Amino acid sequence: MKGAQRMNILSFENVSLIKGERQILNKISWTIKEKENWAVLGLNGAGKTTLLKMIHGDVWPTEGTLEVLGGVFGHTNIPALKRRIGWVSTALQDWLHPGDLVEEIVLSGKFASIGLYESYAPVEMEEAKARLTKLGGAKLIGKPYRVLSQGERQLVLIARALMARPELLILDEPCNGLDLFAREALLAKISEIAAAPTSPALLLVSHYTEELLPCFDNVLLLKKGRIYASGKRQELLNQETLTHFYGAPLEVRTDDKKRVLVYPRSEANAN
Repeated sequence: MKGAQRMNILSFENVSLIKGERQILNKISWTIKEKENWAVLGLNGAGKTTLLKMIHGDVWPTEGTLEVLGGVFGHTNIPALKRRIGWVSTALQDWLHPGDLVEEIVLSGKFASIGLYESYAPVEMEEAKARLTKLGGAKLIGKPYRVLSQGERQLVLIARALMARPELLILDEPCNGLDLFAREALLAKISEIAAAPTSPALLLVSHYTEELLPCFDNVLLLKKGRIYASGKRQELLNQETLTHFYGAPLEVRTDDKKRVLVYPRSEANAN
């Protein structure tokens, strides 16, 4: 007997975005189903951030149809949709109030707000502290956000994103600005989240293949606003595909944790 059909987390159908004379996204057709984790890989200017903003309801398509968590854009409540999507991005740090305590920032994720403006019960604040503690951030409770390191700030943002029990968790270059040790610690937390039975669908965007953990079994290669390729990681994260994708000679290796490492090669050593 066949299993139950999985619902779509999101679906792009021939989606384009044009600003003035510039085409940001061009005919994007792409589907994520529940229980799938995807990574989006591309260089600067590929359209990765725009793609995420569109999923989050901050930017709307010029052409095509976009459906996120069952809601078709133009026929769905965007503020309500945002409460079902967790968002982690260093860009979000510019919007947060640096004097707020970390547990207040975590709790604000339940309301998809910047700052706490809605009334909340003491049990909800305890839930925020518990969420942070579960991620290893117990020592941060009671501290203002401004005194945290970059790695600690990202941990708080992940706890904030998980507060509303999202159906989709977007990780927009979560390791940006982190040193080697902070990056590995954060990636370990992401791996733990992915392994949890109640984990939401994960969508990670990065410039670097080594940040695409094995739990991201599906990969979208985005180039100049177009989908270059999409599919299983083992089919795409190889030397032949990535060399053509980047248009330059590469050295591609896999480490003992099944993470793919990519290094540029000089033309002199390419043969």
